[in-house]
Amino acid sequence: MTSWIRWQDSLWPSPEDGGSLWRPWGGRIERYLPYALLAISTVLSLVLSGHDPLSTLGRAGIAAGWLLLGSTLIPKRWEDHPAVVAVSFAGLVTIAAALEAHDTIFLIFMITGFFEAMRLRPAPLALAGIFVVSALINTIPNGGPLRAFADQPALWIVVTLVQTAAVGGGGLVSAAMARQHAERKRVLDDLAAAQEENAVLQRQLLSQAHETGVLDERRRLSLEIHDTLAQGFTGIITQLEAAAEAKDDPAEWQRHVGSAMALARENLTAARRSVRALGPQPLAAATLPDALGEVSRRWSGRTGVEVRFTTTGTTRPLHPEIEATLLRITQEALANVEKHAAATVVGLTLSYMGDQVTVDVRDDGKGFEPGTAGEDGFGISGMRARVARLAGTLHLESEPGGGTAVSADLPAIALEARA
Repeated sequence: MTSWIRWQDSLWPSPEDGGSLWRPWGGRIERYLPYALLAISTVLSLVLSGHDPLSTLGRAGIAAGWLLLGSTLIPKRWEDHPAVVAVSFAGLVTIAAALEAHDTIFLIFMITGFFEAMRLRPAPLALAGIFVVSALINTIPNGGPLRAFADQPALWIVVTLVQTAAVGGGGLVSAAMARQHAERKRVLDDLAAAQEENAVLQRQLLSQAHETGVLDERRRLSLEIHDTLAQGFTGIITQLEAAAEAKDDPAEWQRHVGSAMALARENLTAARRSVRALGPQPLAAATLPDALGEVSRRWSGRTGVEVRFTTTGTTRPLHPEIEATLLRITQEALANVEKHAAATVVGLTLSYMGDQVTVDVRDDGKGFEPGTAGEDGFGISGMRARVARLAGTLHLESEPGGGTAVSADLPAIALEARA
């Protein structure tokens, strides 16, 4: 036997109608319920009725045999064929009607006819089958359908129609609920797939950004080595050569040697600065808020400019590329304030906002006119390039005499998303 789910399938035959959602428990019902109802009816009839036990058992055996032949033993590929379902329904209802006519208690088994009717297709035929079962189950104890409808046609028509509407309407409601549930599940599955795809794209983006960042750092270091270390070593060699030529003039020799030593010290300082620039050292053993707080404290102690640092939102570890970029943007913005702003107060805010993280650096300095050629001297293009590699945005607001605000907005990719 099949159950309520077949009724749903008759209304929405497509696999997306949600009927399969009920199959885990519906399969057990459609397998065992008809036999259970037949067994209950038979036991009650034997115990409570005065009919011949052999006659009752014989009729019940015929019903059990039809259940086996008409449903249980039918090959799976045929069990939903409209002709097979129609024959199974007709045989079951006929045998159940005969059992109920033998003993009214078998109306319990007759209920199986409703489930079998729900398998009929199309839907109007299923409603007709429910109508037939309803008419039989109600009128057989009252002399049969012909006599009952002849004696009180209005009563039995209303009773049958109401019961048909109730059973059929329940099927419609159940099918609609299953359909909504299936649609909701499909939307959630699509959303989960989109989120997974987005996570994959973010990992790819971070990987590409890391590779681009490595190349950028290499180019920057090569330029820095050329502009500082190489030129410094050239100057040292030049001074030492000049000192060798002036060995007969102690004062001149001392001057060249002193210049060479000064250049060597400057080169040593530049070399240490380049090594520190290879990685964001403040993040080596601290969280991003702690690192920004330490950077702002050191910067304030060196420059004498007050820094008011705040963190909003729920702090959480982010992908190293995200945190390193936010730290670099902050350092660059503070360097600009030191060089150009002549500010007295700087506001630094780190904001965790759902799937975004933002760093804002605001000062009360002299400001400038955005979009002018002088903007390049503030390293804005470099900051924009940093955030663009991570699909972020950089906002700049400034006006002469009105201070400057730099805001870097990046995706808050969690540490687990690291490729």
